Amino acid sequence: MASIAAKKRPKDAATSADQMSKGILLYSILLALQYGAQPLISKRCTRREVIVTSSVLTCEIVKVVCALVIMAKEGSVKKTFSQWTVAGALTASGLPAIIYALQNSLLQIAYKNLDSLTFSMLNQTKILFTAVCTYLLLRQRQSIQQIGALFLLIVAAVLLSIGEGSSKGSSDGSYDQILFHGIIPVLVASVLSGMASALCQWSSQVKKHSSYLMTVEMSIVGSLFLLISTYKSPDGEAIRQHGFFYGWTLLTMIPVLFNALGGILVGLVTSRAGGVRKGFVIVSALLVTALLQFIFEGKPPSVYCIVALPLVVSSISIYQKYPYRVKKKEL
Repeated sequence: MASIAAKKRPKDAATSADQMSKGILLYSILLALQYGAQPLISKRCTRREVIVTSSVLTCEIVKVVCALVIMAKEGSVKKTFSQWTVAGALTASGLPAIIYALQNSLLQIAYKNLDSLTFSMLNQTKILFTAVCTYLLLRQRQSIQQIGALFLLIVAAVLLSIGEGSSKGSSDGSYDQILFHGIIPVLVASVLSGMASALCQWSSQVKKHSSYLMTVEMSIVGSLFLLISTYKSPDGEAIRQHGFFYGWTLLTMIPVLFNALGGILVGLVTSRAGGVRKGFVIVSALLVTALLQFIFEGKPPSVYCIVALPLVVSSISIYQKYPYRVKKKEL
């Protein structure tokens, strides 16, 4: 009997690993589709009069509701919140949420002082910083082939950024302004993005913090910071003057719901596959956007997009095929 049980265990473990791998693939595909389709859906369904803060806050509320519904369906609400502590929440979700808020502020500053092309290219360095931060925090090493795949991905992301940003205007400003209010902020934001991704992965994989619970906690913390910012922001003034749902229609809820779904998928992909693989998904989504623009708007993909496509496919294939293997001396 013992020998039969021993034979079954490896098979069961392999089946479980295979199911998890399929789940990660499904979440990654859905996230790429959501991220790629979001710009087109937002453009078609959101009127210009809609106040950005109102749509962001509504999206965070929807994310919280969706995460709680999923947890209730799984029957994990009672168990999760019985073990919940303020200190644990602040460590697992509060710090990444604060980092993301700071990162977004820096990106807003940089975007105003850099041309779109430079901003987009520098912003892609977050993929590399995510890999570095994941190694420093989780000791998750990359094989030489995986490092090569990361650089291929960055090249592809830069090409896609050139295709997207070359047609847009450039910024005017002095060298000091461009350096201190453009280049440095976007690079610091990329480092912060890598740190936040690594912290989320650490919380879910090491501390076993539920990805749905993290979604709830980070949405609440992010919403609180956003509400505080409305005290003196132009959006806050617009909300006080015109009302929270100024410019909204029923169609406005479509991109909000779609974006909320993306937020939950980001948590699932980061917790189960890691922040580095999330970077692959996000870059792949740029190709999805180009494809959807061609299908629905008749806008053909640029030469840069066509060149980037095999690079993205190759980088994903190499990264999956050549994982880091622990050498005998390291065991």
